[in-house]
Amino acid sequence: MFIRPKKSLGQNFLIDRTVLELIVDTVEIANKEVLEIGPGSGNLTTYILKKNPKKVYTIEKDDELALLLEDKFNNEITIINDDILKISEDKISSEKLTVFGNLPYNISTEILSKWITNLDKKIWFESLVLMFQKEVAERIIAEPNTSKYGRLSILSNWKLNIKKIIDIKPQSFSPRPKIDSTLLLFTPKEKIFKIKNAKNLEMITRVFFSQRRKMLKKPFNQVFNNAKEVAEKFSIDLNLRPQNLEPEIYFKLVKEYENLRC
Repeated sequence: MFIRPKKSLGQNFLIDRTVLELIVDTVEIANKEVLEIGPGSGNLTTYILKKNPKKVYTIEKDDELALLLEDKFNNEITIINDDILKISEDKISSEKLTVFGNLPYNISTEILSKWITNLDKKIWFESLVLMFQKEVAERIIAEPNTSKYGRLSILSNWKLNIKKIIDIKPQSFSPRPKIDSTLLLFTPKEKIFKIKNAKNLEMITRVFFSQRRKMLKKPFNQVFNNAKEVAEKFSIDLNLRPQNLEPEIYFKLVKEYENLRC
């Protein structure tokens, strides 16, 4: 059964055996429950099953691919034919899952942001082994004082430890994308800075980085009525730019914002 990849769903099937083996070797999954996002034609699924997991769940939005997976793997996997953005992942299993995903590039940051902001409900995963467009991955792991550092870097570092595994070339996929990809490993942090509402972190970083080349004075005045006092409290030079502040400072600013609104 031949399935033509759909551009509308960002489908690029991973076909490189070496890369497939490297992905499943990133974390130990023997006798653990695994969730695969966007399994496509099941190439990675095959390698996951070779590692003897306890159970494998897959989430596949494409109806044709879901039928293909059902035919290919019979009862070896549990197929959830639905949209990843509409699913409550914490209800899939009572056990913490190890997640693999060659995420659709057009919604990869939306998926990651959803998972991070929803972690207050329940930390439902043990680790995330995810593939992103290389440019997106660089934004996720970017350090302060660099051009790629921004909202996604801060949000990702709030609750997750992140490790780059490998860059992957277009020839490892079919059809070949026009850009390189990067595999990242995420694990939940043991200590998370307490923020009442993740939407406040998203709002404040959006305000600050919407004009990332401007000095901090302008976004501070937009967010705080007592901007000068807040800046002095955290020893922040308002002549700096948004990319010069560490993630921890942004978390503290969000907490201050929430306290002032109470």
